[in-house]
Amino acid sequence: MQVKNLGEIEAVAFDIDGTLYDQWRIHFYALRHYIFHGVFFLHFGLTRHEMHGMAPQEDFKKVQAEKMARRLNCSYESALSKLDRIVYSGLKKYFVHMPCMKDVPETFKKFKEAGFKIALLSDFPPEQKGDIWGVKQYCDAVLGTEALGALKPDVHSFLKMAEILGVAPEKILYVGNSKKYDVVGSKKAGMKSAYLLPSWKRIFKMKDKDADISFCNYRQLQDIVLN
Repeated sequence: MQVKNLGEIEAVAFDIDGTLYDQWRIHFYALRHYIFHGVFFLHFGLTRHEMHGMAPQEDFKKVQAEKMARRLNCSYESALSKLDRIVYSGLKKYFVHMPCMKDVPETFKKFKEAGFKIALLSDFPPEQKGDIWGVKQYCDAVLGTEALGALKPDVHSFLKMAEILGVAPEKILYVGNSKKYDVVGSKKAGMKSAYLLPSWKRIFKMKDKDADISFCNYRQLQDIVLN
């Protein structure tokens, strides 16, 4: 499909965290969990920051657990167990009743009906969010960058997604809420980018100069892509 000012687009891919749901909600819903495990999450955040800049890893979770074990001064097995108990399985329950952003399921449905291939590419395992607010049914690929070996903004996972979809990178529009990871990563991979503006920029309708599309809500994204 020819999209105005973007050329031909065959697929639309989405980030999940902060893109399909408001990021503040997980911090609000899981506030006690974050406070109780505050020291752990501090070390986890530092480890993830380091790994965002690393080349692709053959076994991402092994490398991450090794780094956490050194930070926590514990065994590799203990770090691996804590990562699952506190981060992966530990946060999963908070997504059960968390709402997605307005018009997200409708957007996926309309894009699918328009003939686009649809994908999800997230830095956290998509299965952590269950059926992902019902949008999983519309997806041709549901991918986690950890499983692919490299967190965003490394181009590795973006290009692997394109390969799995069978679509050239330049014909993919990637939608995300992070300029540093989503916009920069997708653009480096040769894709088009759609940036969900932070709330303060939405108020002033400030477009981002690096993204191909800047949008405030999903109805606006639909209008830009489909009209």
